[in-house]
Amino acid sequence: MSYIEDRATWFEGQGLWQHIPASDWRDWTWQLKNRLTTAAQLEQFMTLTAEEKAGCAFANQKLAVAITPYFFNLIDRNDPNCPIRKQVIPRVGEMVISAEEQLDSLGEDEHSPVPGLVHRYPDRVLFLVTDRCAAYCRYCTRSRLVSNAQDYNFHPEYEQALRYIEAHPEVRDVLLSGGDPLLLSDKKLEHLLSRLREIKHVEFIRIGSRIPVFLPQRITPALCEIFKKYGPIWMSIHVNHPKECTAELREACERLSFAGVPLGNQSVLLAGVNDDADVMKALVHRLLRMRVRPYYLYQMDLITGGSHFKVDVRKGIEIIRALRGHTTGYAIPQFVIDAPGGGGKVPINPDYLEQVTDDEVIFRNYEGQTFRYPLKSTPKKTPEGATIPQTPIESVVIY
Repeated sequence: MSYIEDRATWFEGQGLWQHIPASDWRDWTWQLKNRLTTAAQLEQFMTLTAEEKAGCAFANQKLAVAITPYFFNLIDRNDPNCPIRKQVIPRVGEMVISAEEQLDSLGEDEHSPVPGLVHRYPDRVLFLVTDRCAAYCRYCTRSRLVSNAQDYNFHPEYEQALRYIEAHPEVRDVLLSGGDPLLLSDKKLEHLLSRLREIKHVEFIRIGSRIPVFLPQRITPALCEIFKKYGPIWMSIHVNHPKECTAELREACERLSFAGVPLGNQSVLLAGVNDDADVMKALVHRLLRMRVRPYYLYQMDLITGGSHFKVDVRKGIEIIRALRGHTTGYAIPQFVIDAPGGGGKVPINPDYLEQVTDDEVIFRNYEGQTFRYPLKSTPKKTPEGATIPQTPIESVVIY
């Protein structure tokens, strides 16, 4: 059945928390303090399935449960297959570990020269600044350290990491991640951004955050002023389903955009969430309307206990093929696999190319029609009356 939505409607309001003063609802610290973190709290508002109860009981050994009141409102409490529900409420599948899965599936620890810093690519580093998030995605790549449920005891060394970056002039690009960097106080975040801006060879600063999606109230005028001061700060948010695109998220993205923050989105291909071309098209269209450019669609990493979310790679290729030519190019993310063990992101595309010879390229378009592009220029004739000047060899200057 095709995914159908009212394109003119954006979820808004306080939902189950209508009794809370609006000033509290808009306060991001209130949202954090009132997160739902136990099965008992969840069951005040919904009936958990047996699979969800088992998942919640296991969460303190895998990845903590935490859902902001704002995001909980998006869950269909009467539908166990709700795509929002699947992302944040644990299930028994998290207890099943497949042979191919790894605790550190991207080999980040192997590429960490100092605590909290990953230097895998030649010109950029990943700076992990915290192990906490506003809510916890059940398919989290860094579930080994995020929330500390597995006793990883992550302790980033900010100054040590900054000194490493200062000492490596090849590093021009720094990505702040975690956990979620926007959970840091304004003071801490400004300290990090100011220190990075002092490093002459750092040209590009990025933040990876799901805070705008889980906690749009965090995008305050004061935070936006910090981004203006140290900008341009680029940001990748993380939206997986069109139901997450609410009026509050749209407004948060608008505030970020007006503060000079270019926005991209990274989605993860998840079974029962967004493994459908119609769902993905609805998502990317809403993203563009929120001033967010779809950036990556990730094949899910091989994290332990994640097999129930896994989608066949061929389905991802099918989704990209269904988008190409049927919507604007700005709306089409790059489908990638982050190579297991630390090989980096590898693009996985539909095969439009059929053959390349010395004479031509043969390829198909989105409708399956075959086209040829010549690689050689063969002049037919010179137009009558036209004269092609001959350039003397001695006048050619070689630099």
